[in-house]
Amino acid sequence: MSGGIQQPGFRQFEFALTDALIAQLITCLDGMKTAELTPKITAGIPNGQGVYQLFLDGNLVYIGKTDNEAGLQRRLLRHANLVLSRSNLTGGRVTFKAVQVLVFSAMELESMLIKHYMVDGKVPPWNNSGFGSNDPGRQRDTTKYKPDHFNVLYPICLNGLVATPLSAGLTVKEAVKLLKSELPFLLRFEGKKPNVSDLEATVLTTDISGLSVSDTLKALIALLPAGWQATHLPGYIILYKEAQSYAHGKIIARS
Repeated sequence: MSGGIQQPGFRQFEFALTDALIAQLITCLDGMKTAELTPKITAGIPNGQGVYQLFLDGNLVYIGKTDNEAGLQRRLLRHANLVLSRSNLTGGRVTFKAVQVLVFSAMELESMLIKHYMVDGKVPPWNNSGFGSNDPGRQRDTTKYKPDHFNVLYPICLNGLVATPLSAGLTVKEAVKLLKSELPFLLRFEGKKPNVSDLEATVLTTDISGLSVSDTLKALIALLPAGWQATHLPGYIILYKEAQSYAHGKIIARS
């Protein structure tokens, strides 16, 4: 209730709807059991707006939200695939809780939940670690990551992941686009002229199948003219016509 306008026979009343909702939401989350974060389990979750928590070895590490357009299922599936691409996060280590919020914007709730679950004044560790970030863009490829960055702590694993088969007759650009669409992490490649012409003009003469992602990229690079480089950065792969060293990168192959 607020004093506001002083008028006989009149009062202003403001209901703290957000406070009431967040209190109920916390009770709901705290009363839930976690589920393992896997594509199979997340497939059963509806695509509505809501909030969710991620746990590593039972400890809360991330609080997120999603709107109706992005959807809980799509967001959690994205996270589940990300976890599968990190060798030190598999084996059921990552679990989750998710709540669909039907009548209120999840945008405001996320920050309130983060504040509630802070420990010693610190937010859950993955919330400020780069976890779940979109493509940082070409200008960020040379960024020097902090030791506690998510991609440094949990780098992608290439050798244990079998790449999608690539058929003879595809151009290298088509092959890379197909490979990109099947990977659980980002693969960014040269898209500007004149360099992209090499990818468009080079054709696979034999099938490439049954190989790891790393070996598949080596096979594709071997087909290209001199000057191409595939680089394994902590959270993603890049393929450009360059001869570049990266502080946190490992060169997969050069042509």
